[in-house]
Amino acid sequence: MLLALVVAWNLFAFFGPSSRPPELPYSRFLAEVDAENVVAVRISGATIEGELREPIEIDETSTNRFVTHYPESVGHPDLVARLDRHGVTIDVEPPPNELVGLLFVNVLPLLLLLGLLWWIGRRSLAGQMEMFSFGRSRVRTYTTERPEVTFGDVADAEEAKEDLRQVVEFLRDPAKYRRLGARLPRGFLLVGPPGTGKTLLARAVAGEANVPFLFISASEFVEMFVGVGASRVRDLFTQAKKHAPSIVFIDELDAVGRRRGAGVGTVNDEREQTLNQLLTEMDGFDERDDIVVLAATNRPDVLDPALLRPGRFDRQIVVPMPDREAREQILRIHTQRMRLGDDVDLGELAAQTVGMSGADLANLANEAALLAAVRDAEVVERRDFDRALDKILLGAERHTVLNRRDREIVAYHEAGHAVVAWFSPEADPVSKVTIVPHGRALGVTAQLPEEDRYNYTRTYLCTRLAVMLGGRSAEEVVFDEITTGAESDLVEATKLARRMVTRWGMGDFGPVALSTDEEQPFLGYELAKPSEVSDATQAAIDRNVNELLERQHAAARKLVSEHREALDRLAAALLDHETVHREELERILGPRSRRASAGSTDYHAGEGFS
Repeated sequence: MLLALVVAWNLFAFFGPSSRPPELPYSRFLAEVDAENVVAVRISGATIEGELREPIEIDETSTNRFVTHYPESVGHPDLVARLDRHGVTIDVEPPPNELVGLLFVNVLPLLLLLGLLWWIGRRSLAGQMEMFSFGRSRVRTYTTERPEVTFGDVADAEEAKEDLRQVVEFLRDPAKYRRLGARLPRGFLLVGPPGTGKTLLARAVAGEANVPFLFISASEFVEMFVGVGASRVRDLFTQAKKHAPSIVFIDELDAVGRRRGAGVGTVNDEREQTLNQLLTEMDGFDERDDIVVLAATNRPDVLDPALLRPGRFDRQIVVPMPDREAREQILRIHTQRMRLGDDVDLGELAAQTVGMSGADLANLANEAALLAAVRDAEVVERRDFDRALDKILLGAERHTVLNRRDREIVAYHEAGHAVVAWFSPEADPVSKVTIVPHGRALGVTAQLPEEDRYNYTRTYLCTRLAVMLGGRSAEEVVFDEITTGAESDLVEATKLARRMVTRWGMGDFGPVALSTDEEQPFLGYELAKPSEVSDATQAAIDRNVNELLERQHAAARKLVSEHREALDRLAAALLDHETVHREELERILGPRSRRASAGSTDYHAGEGFS
């Protein structure tokens, strides 16, 4: 492309159209000077360009401009005097620098071509270096010049922060510990559900200690080439020693730290080699290397025992889900830059977000701000938070048009959930009932607890089963028919009843755990393991689960039948207004017999209707 441009430029220069005036013989030029027809001339080397007072014919063209060439070999010493004598204006241009033109036309393209070849060579070399740099770890290093995160930016997790303060003190003054013969543990394992702030806590430790923070995900160690992960582990700890004192944070440790021999492959597979190298590096620490390794995982039960022995990750720090007070603190942190309306009560909002992690609360605040921006509001109001909470927990509203029959079925289904929950003393309070489609559900009955609960009684769980089956019971009582709308309710009720029988000893088997299922948290369902019990016991478990569900189904039908008038009133209100809140529920259904003191967030949705 470069050579083509150079050739085109030269062809245009030599053969392109010229704006120069026609050529005038030198002798005729002198005659026109003597006739005082020349007004002005411009002398540039041996070239003379001029302007005539009266146009003349040159090559059958009438013009008053011309160009001629000075006879340098013969010479004409009195030319300037002759021009001056006839009143011609003389302008002399210095001779052009032919060397510059030569360089521009010929040398510059060559230099550009050489530069292009050099750039291509560098790119090729960089690609080869990248090919041989698989063993380099892809760690992100945050030095002390970066904006700091401290414990003040982390709400709640006071117990975890207290355990990590020892790391901060050691990194600030390691000599104090060595003087007493103490040795800080090599690794700290942060354990907790997703979104509870494990990574944020690790960065806060680095900010408090004012030391470099090296962050990498465990999945970045593993490649398709055997040995690359082990090489990256070695490079990671080499970089950590260069930045010492420093903190190494490995996120999702279970990606490489799973129990050896439990998966497919031999001991020489890539993941296990990476784990072996990690174990070796943590053992090979010099006591004078001021390096602390922090790691985070959601599944400590699948980690290799060698990782958890003393000398490696010998400290496990649990980062739990936040309680009500902690949720309020988290909301204050995430809303401190927002303009909140006067009707926003963060304490009340924290009470309605039971079971939410710190990441969930951050998302809630952001969603509320987005909804306020969509409606061009000046402040974020309480209704924005309510809509954001519904969107996160229930799904976005859908504008699905139902016929009259389907709307009536959905209304009575959700009214059945609400009536059973409202007149069951142990049930969580009903906060809202709606037949506006959200996500996959065509109707939703929302129950929100008044405070956190960490223990559940058999009575409370049986009440939950009855509430789940309240929608199906209302269909049977009102329409003497059943629909597919209770699919989600039946699935969840069966799971809960099976846990009660097999795990918590709440069936007819007495205080024995018959754990026939293994929970798969990443898959969202339970995997049956029938080898743990006999076929006879399995059949007895199935009968026990069925009897438990039938008893609660009968209890739900009884409540719906006894409060049929209240059921009809609520269904009519739903058909008229689509959504009924707690204040309207008290007016329609009357006072509750006894308010539940605790519980957990539970949303019953008729997903099967869709």
